Amino acid sequence: MNKQKIAILTDSGSDVPQYVKDKFNVKVIPLKIIFEDGEYIDKETITADEVYRRMEKEIPKTSLPDGEMIKGMLDEIKAEGYEKVLAITISSGLSGTNNMVRVVADEYEGLDIFVLDTKNIGIGSGFSVVEAAYQAANDIDWETLKAKLSAGIEKAKVFFHVPTLEYLQKGGRIGLVSSVLGSMMNLKPIITCNEDGIYHTVAKVRGQSKSISKTIDLVQQFAGSSKKYNLAIAYGGETALKEAESIRTIMKERLSNYEQFFFDQVSPALGVHTGPGLIGLGVQILD
Repeated sequence: MNKQKIAILTDSGSDVPQYVKDKFNVKVIPLKIIFEDGEYIDKETITADEVYRRMEKEIPKTSLPDGEMIKGMLDEIKAEGYEKVLAITISSGLSGTNNMVRVVADEYEGLDIFVLDTKNIGIGSGFSVVEAAYQAANDIDWETLKAKLSAGIEKAKVFFHVPTLEYLQKGGRIGLVSSVLGSMMNLKPIITCNEDGIYHTVAKVRGQSKSISKTIDLVQQFAGSSKKYNLAIAYGGETALKEAESIRTIMKERLSNYEQFFFDQVSPALGVHTGPGLIGLGVQILD
């Protein structure tokens, strides 16, 4: 544990890699997935593949963790001897989680809590959590740490290739993505979060392979002339795994200056809104 005793708290929608959670004792607030037969805890009592399988018959809802649960996690953090907390969540433009954490944090006594809205989702948000964990472990001064993390938000981006907009529409997460895309024309949208943390379309490409190729181009453009960055691939379900693996090979060739490369399924809670077959390509500028 670091000298300053800083805990890292996030939510399951931020898709933080497991080894980072283990190494830095990252606490994760689980989102909930609600089917007609009951409530499931994201990544704990239901897997992404189960969610996709069941979605053929029923589109579930997702819900926020309740205030009591968040308070309980802060109690646990305090009991472990931490004095400060970096609470980093998915975009307030896509989920009420950030607001819920903020409300609980404002009333909580005995911990210095900094709540960061990443304006991002999935590994896009997870990048900030990873950065926070490494920086806190390096014993960087608290005020500097907060400023660095706030400034780092715009250096992380994830671009999603979505096979269909059906689930975003049904889940009410369509944001600024134009839904009248015409599946007849086989137009595939590439979406990302804008500076307000709301989904919008960055490109519309005809056909699957062109869409993926364009998504890789967008990552490369975002990386620009950077010589140091982290990369990530998030995939939705086993159906997207093979494709994700071949994209990883291409990205490693085209963007060879990466420090870390994260590769994992998207959280079930995110999968509810994007559906199976999603491929998310992320980049975080470090220099």
